[in-house]
Amino acid sequence: MANRLTEYREDQAAGRLRVPITTYRWAVHTGIAPKPGPGGTWSGEQVEAMDREAIRAAVPAGGCLSGGQAADRIAEAIGRPNEAHTRASVAVFVVQQLVGRGLLTDLSGNPDGSLLHPDQVAEVCGRADLARLVAEESPLGPEQAATRLGIRRVDFDHVTRLGWLTPATYWEVRFGTSRAGAVYVPVYRTVEVDGLCAAHPEVNWEVVRSSGRGKRSPLAALKPAGEAVA
Repeated sequence: MANRLTEYREDQAAGRLRVPITTYRWAVHTGIAPKPGPGGTWSGEQVEAMDREAIRAAVPAGGCLSGGQAADRIAEAIGRPNEAHTRASVAVFVVQQLVGRGLLTDLSGNPDGSLLHPDQVAEVCGRADLARLVAEESPLGPEQAATRLGIRRVDFDHVTRLGWLTPATYWEVRFGTSRAGAVYVPVYRTVEVDGLCAAHPEVNWEVVRSSGRGKRSPLAALKPAGEAVA
């Protein structure tokens, strides 16, 4: 083959072997192709020695699944199919969190999208604890999180001010068709919201929950860790 290099980046190696970059990434992930060197590259000798047909066969002819397709398959596996034109029972957010757990491998290289090996998605769909994983990784907005904790929104705002919960991501919410009126809403992982009270036993959560409307939050006097008390 012409145009041989002494060092290959990921995209160059995939191009040299004439395979999609997602297929090449999967081959590296599974050990069909070697891991890159310290500089994140492969030597020319390594690339020339790779088995292109074995790498090509590592991903089915249909290619990878998008995050949305993976979410649909997971939803079907737990018996709650995602219906068109309705709020999905399993959001792409859940897929992204499963990637974060190391249960799925994102091959896209794009922070705004996911591409996943269908066999790995099928393996996740076959897990006995899949419903629990989905429940733990389901997204909650601030109002939903406050309701789940049984506290007021003002109390939840103090929780985030104190740094006890941080958003996993932000979702863009538009008013109308223009992005000019868009706002970004923080989104939290259910598992982290559920673990809040146990993580902060120094707080009397029953007192927080019983605070009436218009009353000052019991959390208002607390300071974030490391911040001096006035």
